[in-house]
Amino acid sequence: MSWKNIIGQKQQIRVLQNAIETGRLAHAYLFTGPEASGKESIAFELARVLNCRNSRENPENGSCGTCPDCMQIAAFMHPNIEYVFPVEAALLDGGETPKKENKKFTEARERYEALIEEKKLNPYFTPSMDRSMGILSEQIVALQHKALYMPSEGSRKIFIISQADRMNPAAANKLLKLLEEPPGHVMFILVSSRPDAVLPTIRSRCQEIRFQRASPQELRQWLQENRPDITEPELGFTVNFSRGNLALAWELMSRSGSSEGIPAVLLRNQAIDYLRLVLTPNRFHEALTACENHAKNLSKPEVVLFLGALLLFFQDVNHRLIVPGFKGLNNPDISPAIDRFTKSFPNPDFFAISTLTEEAIRAIDRNANPLLVLSAWTAEIRTLIRK
Repeated sequence: MSWKNIIGQKQQIRVLQNAIETGRLAHAYLFTGPEASGKESIAFELARVLNCRNSRENPENGSCGTCPDCMQIAAFMHPNIEYVFPVEAALLDGGETPKKENKKFTEARERYEALIEEKKLNPYFTPSMDRSMGILSEQIVALQHKALYMPSEGSRKIFIISQADRMNPAAANKLLKLLEEPPGHVMFILVSSRPDAVLPTIRSRCQEIRFQRASPQELRQWLQENRPDITEPELGFTVNFSRGNLALAWELMSRSGSSEGIPAVLLRNQAIDYLRLVLTPNRFHEALTACENHAKNLSKPEVVLFLGALLLFFQDVNHRLIVPGFKGLNNPDISPAIDRFTKSFPNPDFFAISTLTEEAIRAIDRNANPLLVLSAWTAEIRTLIRK
């Protein structure tokens, strides 16, 4: 990745580029803003630029992405880059049993490596282990030890701390000591979507850079320039569905032209076909069979996308009920279906529908049983639409 490959955040990139050119980089940064807005992708690009062997040849572009240092950073194996995020305590303490023989450690390590692999595929993904208790003091102690040594190559060591608001008190106090007397060869980049939860004394020692969600226009332009293979209606659906959440946008992009996973628009069409079954008289038994098949065959992210696509569809219906000629639809390619729905069901309870669907999505995110969630949603949605 280079500066040009980052979606949006042009002003934030200019601030960092100017600091690099003038040699006035801060020793510690706090990147704040909405989740999945690109904070970590820019943190890693800054780390690449400061360690890339070719970045000085064309500073406006940033890192080259092909030198050994850039390749090592992309593989999360560069000796100068430390990436910290909330992990399970079992990963840090093997107990008396050697770690290689410790079952809990081995299982935790596998979960950790799976998250790193997902981060390699999606630079906007924010990893966190489900059983973690936040960022632990042992993780910051490890940084203290590594800060004692000069960088092996490149100009600086970069310590990227993801979800810095999740540091426990002991970890926060240890990090504060590091920031009070920062080694000259180390740069700290703290990333947080909840900066108010970061210790005030830590925040005061960091230069804060605020991020915003990428606008629909920025995401659309980036897709047109970098993914010309994604065309309408998939292009519009990716922009509208992601709502500036770049982790989600990247996931939808990855489905395009991939043999793994169902393309987003096809999944949306399946969701609308399913809704037709649910609402068609004398076909509810078919809807229950389809519900079972979807719960069995769709992955967790696909179930979330399935329900999220219905939320966008209901939003379009609501817009057309209020303003029949409304043009800014999320799904303009299926506007005839939206208009038919408004005529057939003129008085849905949209607030209750949205609440029910959002609760179902949250339940899936919390690892609830997909069949139970979809079955409960199916049983209730008919009444809410037919009011």
